[in-house]
Amino acid sequence: MEVTDKTIDKLSDLSRLNFDGEERDNIKRDLEKMLVFVEKLNSLDTDGVAPLVYMTEETLQLRKDEVGEALSQSEALKNGPSHDSDYFKVPKVLDK
Repeated sequence: MEVTDKTIDKLSDLSRLNFDGEERDNIKRDLEKMLVFVEKLNSLDTDGVAPLVYMTEETLQLRKDEVGEALSQSEALKNGPSHDSDYFKVPKVLDK
């Protein structure tokens, strides 16, 4: 797969990021390096290799689900940079 300007434009649109000039060139080089690495991985012979599901043989120790100290709504709102009487205010993300 070749990384083209069209690919960069599509990724830029999907991620809602703007890449200009040198940033765009750096992103293109990084994506090409990633694709070369994945191609190297694809060329490895993995026949007979069992999939790795867990990194260790240890079992996961779960903690008890206990109710702890909670913040009131007004205390929580104090921690936000912008809020009205009941909700945090955040920038609009979608145009729909």
